[in-house]
Amino acid sequence: MAKERLKSPRGRLFVALDLPAEVREGLAAWQRRELADPALRAVRAENLHITLVFLGWQAEKDFERICGVALGTAGAAPSGPPSPAPEVALAPEPIGRPPGRRPRLFALEARSPGTEALQAQIEARLVAARLHSAEKRPFWPHLTVARVKPERRGSRKPAIVAERPGPLGGTPVRFRPTRLVVFRSHLHPSGARYEPMAELELPPA
Repeated sequence: MAKERLKSPRGRLFVALDLPAEVREGLAAWQRRELADPALRAVRAENLHITLVFLGWQAEKDFERICGVALGTAGAAPSGPPSPAPEVALAPEPIGRPPGRRPRLFALEARSPGTEALQAQIEARLVAARLHSAEKRPFWPHLTVARVKPERRGSRKPAIVAERPGPLGGTPVRFRPTRLVVFRSHLHPSGARYEPMAELELPPA
């Protein structure tokens, strides 16, 4: 049985909130303007999202069940309409993670009570279904906008970013996500590609 599990096809999954087109376009314009440092690699506009639950490697035979459990969380009841999308406020100032001289990425915090409540519901459902183990780290709602290239080819150490990205503006960017999506991540040297496996449209409030 153990050998069969090892041979079964697997994929990396995560559950995320998708962005409205106008927010995605605005962030892409900001990336073109602010990510001038050669050490920075912008996250492609089509890949911008807010991760709620990272599931890691999962057996393909479990994908359908995972999608059903994750997306069922957003509905008021299995036969009822989906709940309205939570409002998100993107902090205007990007922050480097980890903090210090050599962050590996830059992100915009995306805190909101509705987003944090939805994340907790989805994670609890997946844990109860024995499809996921709860994260020990506290949930950090964020939107990654850039990753830092390695210091040199083959190195795992990130380069030093001399010119850090500037702010979006003076106030948070507020919006309601359009969809709740289960994505499969395909990793490539040029960057990840995210394949939607299942999605749920979220109505406006």
